[in-house]
Amino acid sequence: MRLPSNAAALVQPAQRAATAFALSTLLLVPTLTPLPALADGDTEKFKFPPIDRSKKDRCAWVSSAMGQANAARDSLYDLRECSMVKTTAAGFDISGALLANGDFSNVDFKEAQLSKVYALGAKFDGADFTNGILDRGFYKDASFKGAIFTNAVLSSSSFENADLTDVDFTDAYIGQFDQRRMCKNPTLQGENPVTGAPTRASLGCSQ
Repeated sequence: MRLPSNAAALVQPAQRAATAFALSTLLLVPTLTPLPALADGDTEKFKFPPIDRSKKDRCAWVSSAMGQANAARDSLYDLRECSMVKTTAAGFDISGALLANGDFSNVDFKEAQLSKVYALGAKFDGADFTNGILDRGFYKDASFKGAIFTNAVLSSSSFENADLTDVDFTDAYIGQFDQRRMCKNPTLQGENPVTGAPTRASLGCSQ
């Protein structure tokens, strides 16, 4: 059986189309591969190794030299249950740190980067986060009484059940969805003892 004279011309486009489809399928495969879970403000359950209490210098501020935007570190930065009251982490990159149940009251966090930190039940009373970056953090049940967040970035962070009494949120970037959730917090009241800013008004909540 003889093929029509234009058969070759018909086959070549079909072959090219099949090849293009195969290549596009290969390019899509990596996007279907599950990505590693990342800590963010909406994450509720984590599994961490036990605290290594053998390290005597474990409770110390160490700035990361890696990519702070992704909370990248070459090792686990574990400050769980540490008491670091009135210390300074100003300008430090402590992104990705584990701060659960630690006491960081009156710590100077000005211009610090705390992206994706896990701070369940931590205490930050009187801490100063002016110009800091605290996006995608987990602060459930934490205490921030009298803290200052002037011009800080708080987007996509979870403050569920956090104590926000007397906090100053002046010029903080939060995002409308996160702001609406925080405005429902019953502790959002009072005024900051240092700046005098009224808490609810500084967050932009209606009275």
